[in-house]
Amino acid sequence: MKNLASHRHCLYVVDDDEAVRRSLMMLLFASGQPVQAFASGEAFLEALNPLQPGCVILDLRMGQGISGLEVFDRLLTLRSPLVVLFLSGHGEISMAIEAVKKGAFDWVVKPNTAELLAKLPQALDAAHARAEALARWTLLTPREREVARHVALGTPNKEIARLLNPPCSPRSVESHRAHLFAKLAFANDNELGRWLQQHAWLQD
Repeated sequence: MKNLASHRHCLYVVDDDEAVRRSLMMLLFASGQPVQAFASGEAFLEALNPLQPGCVILDLRMGQGISGLEVFDRLLTLRSPLVVLFLSGHGEISMAIEAVKKGAFDWVVKPNTAELLAKLPQALDAAHARAEALARWTLLTPREREVARHVALGTPNKEIARLLNPPCSPRSVESHRAHLFAKLAFANDNELGRWLQQHAWLQD
């Protein structure tokens, strides 16, 4: 297993069970990983910068307030780059699987801390990849991002020029294409398309 201390992205624990929170905090601190804990989904969402990459260990179903699934749905609505690793009970495995299909990173049945520690480095690696993607995306101007969305769909330059708001000339689109490919270090439209599909949470 990788050393968790080498991963420095924001890590959160959201669980309404105080014993679980304390246990996970001690476990993660002992592994050298800084972590913040929250007793409810509401408290987590209120304190959160939803556009900051990181990883959240999220209880699937909490006894009071909104559930972990509802928190996850809000993160999806916000197009947050946060990586979500769910904690589920034995009777909630089917719900956890559905959450993964919707974009959650993975799930662990409580209280299997060994499995959690085994999966957490990969989740934090995913958080690191999202942070890098966000950093690259913010290099683009708003106009270049708009062009990039159309280029990724295979739209011809002439059509892109017409669709942009405000419209511009096809030659301007060519210039925007050249700049965004240079900034993102992509060689062709297909690479850009795959990258944007992988990072669909990126804001325009």
